[in-house]
Amino acid sequence: MDKHKYLSQFFKENFGGKVAKISIDGGFTCPNRIAGGEGCLFCTEKGAGEFSGDSGKSISCQIAEGRAIMDKKWKNIGYIAYFQNYTNTYSDVMRLKKLYDEALSCEKVLGLAIATRPDCLGNDVLELLDDYNKKTFLWIELGLQTSNPNTADIINRGYDNDVFEDSIHKLHKLGIRTVVHLIGGLPGEKKKQFLESVHYINKIRPWGIKFHSIYIQKNSPLYQFSDQTGFEPLEMHEYIDWVTDGLMLLNKKVIVHRLTGDPDKKLLVKPMWQKDKLKVLSEIKRIFDLKNKIKSRS
Repeated sequence: MDKHKYLSQFFKENFGGKVAKISIDGGFTCPNRIAGGEGCLFCTEKGAGEFSGDSGKSISCQIAEGRAIMDKKWKNIGYIAYFQNYTNTYSDVMRLKKLYDEALSCEKVLGLAIATRPDCLGNDVLELLDDYNKKTFLWIELGLQTSNPNTADIINRGYDNDVFEDSIHKLHKLGIRTVVHLIGGLPGEKKKQFLESVHYINKIRPWGIKFHSIYIQKNSPLYQFSDQTGFEPLEMHEYIDWVTDGLMLLNKKVIVHRLTGDPDKKLLVKPMWQKDKLKVLSEIKRIFDLKNKIKSRS
């Protein structure tokens, strides 16, 4: 898997050592949940942030608690404050600035990662992000999930591809790094549609990508959807085939941040293979290396 650059390698090259993310819950919500909406089909009650901090605590406290855990594992480590849950630009800019500033004021925090939606990047927010990008290490994460409009409707994504493209263009024009999320195995999609999304992302040219595998948790709309429609997530060998082919297609300049999903094991309904992340990652590497060898011989 040496043909792609991974986030850990990027950190080592640019910061001179280990850098880890501390997931923060800033107490945000999502426009997809307003007026009783359930949000995206796969989204959980925690807004896809099962392992983030406690929104009832301050940003500083959440970072301190995250550091207390990680400082035991690694020495001389730096941190990225990762605003993960829900839509982390969905508020007025004064509140956003207060939260971001508090995160950056914490010891050993080297920068910000902010997960949001492309339809929540107004001009005032972009101006604020531009300021942070000039003074700290920043990236913005956007949940594309799929480039297929029909699938986007099924998962209730809530915005069209042109909105995504417009936001990406504005962020790139400001020189702000972007990370795009892509999910393999969404309802109604075959491998062909998944790989078409990889091609789409290559044209967008983000700084990074996160590959996710679809899984069903008890506290998500997907749980009821699966019960009603008979939807089944991919088997492990299927997902590995999809994601390794996706890696083969992916522009080598795009930094890989993630290769699989990371469910809460207590809430996971299926597939059970998602519980063994290390095994999945190991098998992805093995199959990817095998495909590369076969390609080099042809």
